Amino acid sequence: MAAAPRGEEAAAWSEEAARLVWGGAVPLQVHLHDADVTALPPPPPFLTLGPRVGYFPLLVSTIKAHFSSSLPPGVDTVWFEYKGLPLKWYIPIGVLFDLLCADPERPWNLTVHFRGYPADILSPCEGEDSVKWNYNNSLKEAAFIITGNSKNVMNMSQADQLAMWESVRKGDLNSYMNISTKLKLGPFEEDFLVRTSSLGPRQGSDEPESPGSVKPCRVPVRLYVRRVQEDLEYLEDAIPVSDWESVSYINRPLEIRKEGGRSYIALEHALETLLPEFFSSKPTARAADPEPAATTPGSEPDGSDTSPGTPRDEKPASAGLQETDVAKKTKLKLVRVQGIELDMDIPFLWVANNLKNPECYLHVCVYVGA
Repeated sequence: MAAAPRGEEAAAWSEEAARLVWGGAVPLQVHLHDADVTALPPPPPFLTLGPRVGYFPLLVSTIKAHFSSSLPPGVDTVWFEYKGLPLKWYIPIGVLFDLLCADPERPWNLTVHFRGYPADILSPCEGEDSVKWNYNNSLKEAAFIITGNSKNVMNMSQADQLAMWESVRKGDLNSYMNISTKLKLGPFEEDFLVRTSSLGPRQGSDEPESPGSVKPCRVPVRLYVRRVQEDLEYLEDAIPVSDWESVSYINRPLEIRKEGGRSYIALEHALETLLPEFFSSKPTARAADPEPAATTPGSEPDGSDTSPGTPRDEKPASAGLQETDVAKKTKLKLVRVQGIELDMDIPFLWVANNLKNPECYLHVCVYVGA
């Protein structure tokens, strides 16, 4: 495989990739649930574009305006569902689409509810405030994984914090880049030395590095593993996800180790390292469901909804350059990132640098036959 482009050409590629990621959208056809219809005839569905890096609660004001004449009186408790499955509001729209639509459905037909919030399935959501809280939490986690602490995010000025959130909310890449570059959370480099100390999270960035070494490369990754029929031949025949128990939601950073020279980690090797419970022949403990981070200030996790835990609870998976002898015990059907079905030999660090979300996490949807 040809070497990745360097210098100006690589920078141009990265800039173009970022614009494509931020400009990506899922065509949505939103139907009002029958129980919320109070006027006849029922309102027509609402057609809109859902930004791939955006979140469903940020679309509520526009969608509500379309259905306002048909809604019942009272306090809104808005949530979305797809084929009977309540959608987790803190997962980006593009990730939900890639995960739940094995065969991409365009437009994506969803149902919106303004009453009857399924609190036993979804964590509480107070609209934009909850999404902002979740985004900031995830950004702090990513900073901790990459640098060893969250000081660069915690020390942002109020003006920069507001400007960054507004850029995410509005999908304004230029404004986002003006702020995010100050955080120094990337790009992930291929040329680095490895620490010889413990692989666990460090005490902080003030900890001195070993002589002759620099920080290892740690990549924040969120994996969504969906089980489909083992004998599945066509994606359109995949059984729809009926509950979230059939999806493994794993927050697991990847630490890449090497001994001098250049590193090259293919996506296949990265997945084998990140998901040993699915690909390794050795018995491993299944990753525990992480505690919700997507909670509003002052609220407590309800125990029914899982989202990424704090970075200090995470142990990075480590990948070396040596070849691995992995006896796969599951059949990998599909890997999607930002709507792209990726080849297994693509350089992992290229994927991490160019297809990550605004909170600096790489979201990977994996379909496995089970």
